[in-house]
Amino acid sequence: MMRIDELETPALIIDLDILEANLERMAAYTAKHGLKLRPHTKTHKIPALGRRQLDLGAVGLTVAKVGEAEVMIKAAPQELLVAYPVFGRGKLERLMKVAAKTRVIVSLDSEAAARPLAEAARAAGVEVGVLVEMDAGLGRVGVTPGPELVALSGTVAGLTGLRWEGIAFYPGHIKRWDEGGSRAFAEMGTVLENAICELRKAGLDPRVVSGGSTPTWDHSHELAGLTEIRPGTYIFNDRNTMFSGACTLDQCAASILMTVVSTARPAQMIIDGGSKTFSSDLPAAAGYDEESPSFGHVIEAPGAVFRRMNEEHGYVDIRRAGRTFEIGERVRVIPNHICVAMNLHETVYGVRAGNVECQWRVEARGKLQ
Repeated sequence: MMRIDELETPALIIDLDILEANLERMAAYTAKHGLKLRPHTKTHKIPALGRRQLDLGAVGLTVAKVGEAEVMIKAAPQELLVAYPVFGRGKLERLMKVAAKTRVIVSLDSEAAARPLAEAARAAGVEVGVLVEMDAGLGRVGVTPGPELVALSGTVAGLTGLRWEGIAFYPGHIKRWDEGGSRAFAEMGTVLENAICELRKAGLDPRVVSGGSTPTWDHSHELAGLTEIRPGTYIFNDRNTMFSGACTLDQCAASILMTVVSTARPAQMIIDGGSKTFSSDLPAAAGYDEESPSFGHVIEAPGAVFRRMNEEHGYVDIRRAGRTFEIGERVRVIPNHICVAMNLHETVYGVRAGNVECQWRVEARGKLQ
């Protein structure tokens, strides 16, 4: 069995004990509160991990793009939710091939996306479920709750080839569970409750009300009418998740193993990876040192600041590290945003007690279409 110190760097490693605890924690929470779990696979991008989520009780998997759906069908889900409007003849034809293998649901926010989807479904002899996307405050996609939501839901319900399942939303505007986040969450709950009420008045009773995110996961049961959640990052967690208050540092399963390649500049070390290895995202929530934002947490030196990146170089300020480093020494860095970092790596390694127990190819990396 290979040891961690035998891996070439940079190497994205997954602590299997933490991974398993994260998966079990979410499964237990949703079971306790009667919520269905449809995890977003954008974080791990690995069918084998999708299968683990399903084996722990997930009702299906969530993807963003058709290319991801084509990969995640390998996990044998009973349902796949494409949480993104699908538009274009080629993509619709590919999606229908997926729909021939498993039940497919698509979230969308326009009649312009719904009608071609219905035509493709009829031509393929399948029925596709639809969740109408509602803007819950993020201002990204989604119709306005109220008459627009009711009207589009009614239109979808009347299209042959489609099966209106209900509504979806994403509370991505809530980045941190503090006073402001708690207030925004309560306001969103009121909006959601009113939206469901108006749909029912119009004779449209949603079977599915799909929402949730990793930063808000353990408060999801407080939203009246919510039936399922779609967190993704929870499987690994990252520095942003920690700053949001949704996990602790010791619940971060993924880190990137690096080698120190230069100490030529005083109070600085260079590690062997930059923007081709890590996400270039800075912390997404308050709670970090805004004077010295860091691209990741150096486990071996918490006071160090990963302050700058080129493509192949990571600049780490070690003035507050409380120690020095030698060329060839290895460090592990928890990135700010693990989803993007995963997309940069072809292979990741599952580790336990210093041993590499397994490795996975990141099969859905780069599946942008």
